[in-house]
Amino acid sequence: METSTEGAPRPASGRAAAEEPAVPGGPAQTAVETAADAQTVAEAAAETAAVSDLVTGATAIAPASLSPSRASDFMQCPLLYRFRVIDRLPEKPSEAATRGTLVHAVLERLFDAPAAERTPPRAKSLIPGQWDRLRETRPEVVELFADDPRGERLARWLGEAEQLVERWFTLEDPSRLEPAERELFVETELESGLRLRGIIDRVDVAPTGEVRIVDYKTGKAPRPEYSEGALFQMKFYALVVWRLKNVIPRRLQLVYLGSGQVLTYDPVLADLERVERKLLALWEAIRLATETGDWRPRPTKLCGWCDHQAHCPEFGGTPPPYPLPVRAAELPVQPAPGEGG
Repeated sequence: METSTEGAPRPASGRAAAEEPAVPGGPAQTAVETAADAQTVAEAAAETAAVSDLVTGATAIAPASLSPSRASDFMQCPLLYRFRVIDRLPEKPSEAATRGTLVHAVLERLFDAPAAERTPPRAKSLIPGQWDRLRETRPEVVELFADDPRGERLARWLGEAEQLVERWFTLEDPSRLEPAERELFVETELESGLRLRGIIDRVDVAPTGEVRIVDYKTGKAPRPEYSEGALFQMKFYALVVWRLKNVIPRRLQLVYLGSGQVLTYDPVLADLERVERKLLALWEAIRLATETGDWRPRPTKLCGWCDHQAHCPEFGGTPPPYPLPVRAAELPVQPAPGEGG
C-alpha cells in the first residue's frame, strides 16, 4: 500500500471558546474548514432531502443514528444539533462548503479513468462537468453567484478549485492507487442499539489485506495541538469498519489540500474502544436532551459563522416551538463529552 506521511504530526488535544477571530490552524478555523469538507455530494443530497421533508410537512422524529458531522455538531453546540437534526432549519450554501463538494466529486470521478490517464489536466477537465452536475442536484448553490453577472467571481472560485485539485497530485499519485471503495456509505449498530453511519471518501486495501481510510480536506491542516479534533471523524469511521468487518484499519489519513499536508494516524484497539465509550456517552446526552427539550447553546468562536443566529437565545433570538413530546427531566442534562479521548 502506498502511504504518505508528509506533514504528519502525532495527535494532541485542544479546544478554545469565546468570540474572537479564528486562529490560523486553531480549533475555530479547523472546525469551519472541516464543516465545509463534510459536504460530499451524497451527504449534500441527503441534507437536501431532509429540507424537502420539512417543506412538505414531514413529522419531526427523534434522532435515530449518529454520524461524525452530527456528533461534532452536538459537541460544538447542542442547540445547533437540534436546529439541524430535529428542526431541520435550512442553511444557506457557502462558497467554501460548495467548493469542498466540487473538489470531492472531481477526485472521486478521476478514478473512473485508467491509471495512466489520472493526470492533473484530466482532473481539471472534470471540474466544469461536476459543477454543472452540482447545480442540477443542488439548485440552491446557484445563489452563490447570483450577484456576479459577468462571472468574474465564479471564475476565481473555479480557479481556486483547480488549484486544490492540482495540489493533490503533489501529495498522492493516483496512478499508483486503486481504491477498494470511493464515497463509501457505512453503517453499523452497536450492542447498545446506537446506529453509527457516515460516508468515507476513500478506502484503500493492500494486497496483504491492510486497510487505509482516506479523507480529503480542502482547508488547511490544524496545528499539532489541535489535530486530535480533526482525527475524531477518522476514528469514528475506523470504529464503524472494525464493528462491521472485525478489522482495525492500519492507517487513517487526512489529505489537506489547502496547505499541502498529510496527517496520518495508526489506530490501535484501545483507540476505538475509547471512541465507542465517548459516543455512547454522547448519545446518552442527546437522548436526554431529546426527551426533555433542553438544548443548551454553547457559545464559541464558531457562533460568528452560524446560520441560525436569528433563532439563538445568545443573539436575542427564539428557537422554533419544540416539535417533539417533552417529559420532565429525571436527571440534569450532562454536558457533552469534550474533544479529548
